[in-house]
Amino acid sequence: MFIMKQNDIRSVVTGMFLTMAMVCSGGVISLAEAEDLTVAAASDLNFAIKELIVEYEKQSGHHVKLSLGSSGNFYAQLQQGAPFDLYFSADIGYPRKLEEAGLTVPGTLYRYAVGRVVLWAPKSSSLDVTKGLTVLRDPAVQKIAIANPKHAPYGRAAVAAMEHEHIYEEIKDRLVLGENISQAAQYIESGACDVGIIALSLAMAPAMKNAGSYWQIPAENHPPLEQGAIIMKQSKNQEIARQFLDFMKGSRGQEIMTRYGFTLPN
Repeated sequence: MFIMKQNDIRSVVTGMFLTMAMVCSGGVISLAEAEDLTVAAASDLNFAIKELIVEYEKQSGHHVKLSLGSSGNFYAQLQQGAPFDLYFSADIGYPRKLEEAGLTVPGTLYRYAVGRVVLWAPKSSSLDVTKGLTVLRDPAVQKIAIANPKHAPYGRAAVAAMEHEHIYEEIKDRLVLGENISQAAQYIESGACDVGIIALSLAMAPAMKNAGSYWQIPAENHPPLEQGAIIMKQSKNQEIARQFLDFMKGSRGQEIMTRYGFTLPN
């Protein structure tokens, strides 16, 4: 739980009076706009981060604007100055590159989780996913959904896992690429694809958990999905961004992340 210190409370009260004075004198700054936190997050966080945001907003009174997408696309946008305060990537390498380029607040890089990938099929499927990735050789499997490996870390993990099992070359022509891991999951859930390799965090969400079954791909079969967050230097809400990260690191935030299958940092 975020607890404000007495000095912080005095600062907030002072800031409110200053804001009211500016409005009365014809100024255009509003307290609500100043407190909006803009977050760019990898799609594997879809359900977990939405829960985090609801809890954080209740406790802090701040509003969080969330954008979900692929880590690589967000990285490219942030290089060009996209107006996000906080960036959650499914590949810690992207925020590290932003840090090296001097685009982030020094010392704010946080390795928030390690992700996992699973083989998922709907309940209507005759496939036994517990047999592992070799079931993808089944001629009945016509379309296999994964995230685009060019800019989605979970897509790269899927390709690496298939290569580990020596089946990638056999089935690559049947792959259907989602723009991000959430879109890949939608392809299977909607029936557009027969099966897919998606994030464990999505497979454990109530809707998908009840609609199908999954098998966890061994972590050693692909490079680790180390995920990282960082605060952008251009942010005008750096203190609020720090508060959100602190909330995520706290007991309630960690419980939510664990519930969605993420391995947490030590």
